[in-house]
Amino acid sequence: MSAALWTSAAMTEAMRAARRGTLPDNVTGISIDSRTLTPGEAYFAIKGDVHDGHDFVEAALKNGASLAVVAESHADKFPADARLLIVDDVLAALVDLAKASRARLGGKVIAVTGSVGKTSTKEALRTVLSPQGETHASAASFNNHWGVPLSLARCPASVKFAIFEVGMNHAGEIEPLVKMVRPHVAIITTVEPVHLEFFSGIEAIADAKAEIFAGVEPGGAAVLNRDNSQFARLRKSAKAAGIKQIVSFGSDEKADARLIDVSLHAAFSAVRADILGHDVTYKIAMPGRHMAMNSLAVLAAASLAGADLALAALALAQLKPASGRGVREALTLTEGTATLIDESYNANPASMAAAITVLGQAEVGQRGRRIAVLGDMLELGPTGPDLHRGLAEAITMNGIDSVFCCGPLMRNLWEALPSTKKGGYADNSAALEPQVVSAIGAGDAIMVKGSLGSRMKLIVTALQKRFPDKAALDDVAP
Repeated sequence: MSAALWTSAAMTEAMRAARRGTLPDNVTGISIDSRTLTPGEAYFAIKGDVHDGHDFVEAALKNGASLAVVAESHADKFPADARLLIVDDVLAALVDLAKASRARLGGKVIAVTGSVGKTSTKEALRTVLSPQGETHASAASFNNHWGVPLSLARCPASVKFAIFEVGMNHAGEIEPLVKMVRPHVAIITTVEPVHLEFFSGIEAIADAKAEIFAGVEPGGAAVLNRDNSQFARLRKSAKAAGIKQIVSFGSDEKADARLIDVSLHAAFSAVRADILGHDVTYKIAMPGRHMAMNSLAVLAAASLAGADLALAALALAQLKPASGRGVREALTLTEGTATLIDESYNANPASMAAAITVLGQAEVGQRGRRIAVLGDMLELGPTGPDLHRGLAEAITMNGIDSVFCCGPLMRNLWEALPSTKKGGYADNSAALEPQVVSAIGAGDAIMVKGSLGSRMKLIVTALQKRFPDKAALDDVAP
């Protein structure tokens, strides 16, 4: 049986809830999805943009939920003996539980934000800290107004390290989240022209990211990218927030976590760095200079949180990419294999350029090609067309052989490409899918990327179904 995460009594007190039915003493977890709920978890009936969680309370209880947290305005819909905690507002109650969770934590807390690399950095921290003590980290990209409190409410009191991802696409969104998390270490991976639709410029984006300093615990530290154009602005904001320990990372000679040398390979990177005065050599099991740069922040933060630096560096050799963020798999064709690089989770100009660079370093067969399959990058405002068109330079510099584009914004790149690199174009990913599937050959390396709204995962799934990994088939064969 799973260990207790909360007692129903503690939840009642934290959320100032009314009780109904016979409630269990212990709750093993927190869920907001009746379909994935595990027996023993508490179900929070949150009202989302599409669905109201109250519509699924009965299903959650039937599936083994220990109890359900519901709004008072909906409580009369359920039987008198239903196992309920009744509150004024379910999301606000989750926030209250998150704050109670943070109050009981004795371990070190790290918060991560940035225009690019939040999830990869969070997962790298999970990888390096887990061998050194019980570690909790946000699931997936749970970094918004419901994801952060959910991740915090799910955090066991016994952890030694807790890592939370904090995101935004508008000013004012980070501050309330970080005041909930109250980190001992706050990382800003980088500031790039992302969500420009909602900001006047990159300086305004930097100011929004700097909201993370508002929640740093007294005596805490900020970890900032010294190579980034907004470093001085962020450092000034950190000082204004009362943070005295500001640690910089990058290739700049003045960086506290400094990249000395990096050897980039198709599937990994070898790094030598000076981390807070310690010379460290290590291997990262993911390719790309951007991963090497983020590893500096990871090791600096791990050291600031009290972890053993040498063990943390060693653990980076076990790093695995998160879903849709560089996962590689073999595609089995009649005449051989091809490599699929799934970058379909999201995209912005900086992450797109990094993914194109990684594709340029990918190994291909004797007649193999490097193929980029690209969907629109969204929320870029009036600069969108130029930023898409500008990707042509990265395509040429990295020796990409063929490009497939979909979406009205990617039309700008398509028109900027030389005819020799034009693989195919369509208005949307569904229409582009058959073009891509029919074009793949043995020895190819195919990278698929676009903003979440571009639905590029559809093409990844089509390739996986059409050319399933032979090793995976062998594993399930009778």
